[in-house]
Amino acid sequence: MENFIVSARKYRPQTFDTVVGQSSITNTLKNAIRNEHLAQAFLFCGPRGVGKTTCARILAKTINCENVSENIEACNECESCVSFNQSASFNIHELDAASNNSVDDIRNLVDQVRIPPQVGRYKVYIIDEVHMLSQQAFNAFLKTLEEPPPYAKFILATTEKHKIIPTILSRCQIYDFKRITVEDIALHLANVARQESVDAEADALHIIAQKADGALRDALSIFDQIVSSGGKKITYKNVVENLNVLDYDYFFKITESIIAGDIVNTLLIINDIFDNGFDGQHFILGFGDHLRNLLVCKDKATISLLEVGEKIKNRYLEQSSASSLQFLIKALDINNKCDIHYKDSNNKKLHLELALMQMSSMEGVMEMKEPVAVIQPPKPKTKETSYQPTTTPQVNEPVPVINETAKPKTTTSETPPTPVAAAKPVSRSRTISIKKSQEVKKEDDSTEEDLGRRPADSFTAEDFTAVWGRYVEKHKNDALFYVALTKNKPVLKDNFIIEHKVDNKVQETDMANRKQDLLSFIRNELNNWQVQLNVVVSKTPSVDKPYTSRDKYESMLKKNPALGKLKSQLNLDIDF
Repeated sequence: MENFIVSARKYRPQTFDTVVGQSSITNTLKNAIRNEHLAQAFLFCGPRGVGKTTCARILAKTINCENVSENIEACNECESCVSFNQSASFNIHELDAASNNSVDDIRNLVDQVRIPPQVGRYKVYIIDEVHMLSQQAFNAFLKTLEEPPPYAKFILATTEKHKIIPTILSRCQIYDFKRITVEDIALHLANVARQESVDAEADALHIIAQKADGALRDALSIFDQIVSSGGKKITYKNVVENLNVLDYDYFFKITESIIAGDIVNTLLIINDIFDNGFDGQHFILGFGDHLRNLLVCKDKATISLLEVGEKIKNRYLEQSSASSLQFLIKALDINNKCDIHYKDSNNKKLHLELALMQMSSMEGVMEMKEPVAVIQPPKPKTKETSYQPTTTPQVNEPVPVINETAKPKTTTSETPPTPVAAAKPVSRSRTISIKKSQEVKKEDDSTEEDLGRRPADSFTAEDFTAVWGRYVEKHKNDALFYVALTKNKPVLKDNFIIEHKVDNKVQETDMANRKQDLLSFIRNELNNWQVQLNVVVSKTPSVDKPYTSRDKYESMLKKNPALGKLKSQLNLDIDF
């Protein structure tokens, strides 16, 4: 059987130009070699799998090459390069500080430094995971690191720079390696796939690149794993199944349901995600990235921030155009709060479902795509002409609800009535200025004068009860107003007068502020504009229920006075 070599080793860069995603560092090193400004010690730090050790080996090989090219690359033909490629070089030494971290190990290294190279110009010492050295080993290394022989060069590599003592840092040139971008990793994987004769989809390679989290070595390891699973063809579906990542389709589908306000379908999709074994926290993070990508697509200048394939990018652009900026910002805020409190929740699934339901229930979720209904001015009632109630929209004031479900009646007028401005959405704020109050009062007065000419269809008590119930259902999320509507049943009296009792002045004020909205709804539904509403504060005193510990004790004492004697005899103290 042929000895298999993993892609991370087989396609390891051998020259500065083949290093992926670290052009700023490789250019600096090449200029230092060209100008002969090499420091005695280098510190390469950064995340795993970004090329620290690879660049250290390339630097060591290049500075010992006997025939360096004009582009500052090793020739791979001289004695030094050949011995290095065969791992038989006596001038380049690699030390793993994770297992050689004692003072004795550093002393042995210092003793080796005293011997000059037999072939080549420099003796190079590459110390990997240097942060694992002990405090005593660092101290033993200080003097040699600061003033080594002119032929000695040290290259230190670490993933945790903060663990290295400041005296070592001050003696080194520090190079911070960055995470490799998704685009660079995907391009490198495509190149590897071509050389391996593997047919790979671009979207599949992007998923692998995202899963690698900026580490090229991890990406190549995942690539080998997928090839072992699917053979010479890598598909998007195969990658998603093998890596157990949430498919983009889930996020697009659930966003479509949220935008449409379809809570039922939203809950079904999230339930399917849980059934497939995905963690809720994993979904929250992925959905946050999805909403962020939709927000990014709102402006052409930020589309370049998307780290996805071309097909997925087109889907993002399409869905972004169907969602409003206000919705995306609010949804991101809800998703962020859900992420913060998810771990502390006892019922994590319900916590996530509640966040999704809040997103689906937001006002203005969808962009206004249908034309706004035109409200017609009032006209006298005739046999041929139907009446359309008028309303003047007020800022920060409830607006009468127009029944759009009723079928429009035809008119005999040849000239269409002049449309007035469309009603604005009802504001939740109850702050009313003096000017606005005067305008509302004036509108009410003019409405009362016109009552005689408006429709007054007869209706039964059952019809009225059904209409009242529908209005109550519309305001079930407004707790205080809902209680005021449902605590007592309204009574229908003669002359279309409705009497409704409330328990206190607070409820009476609330009903007064909403009276015009309620009356307009009832009149519209019953097609009777003679209906009047009287709100009365109930004179029956409400029974006080004991809530606090003191109230409960005093209530028990009234029922059983012997309890007080028992307290005195036993000299008891009650913790209120």
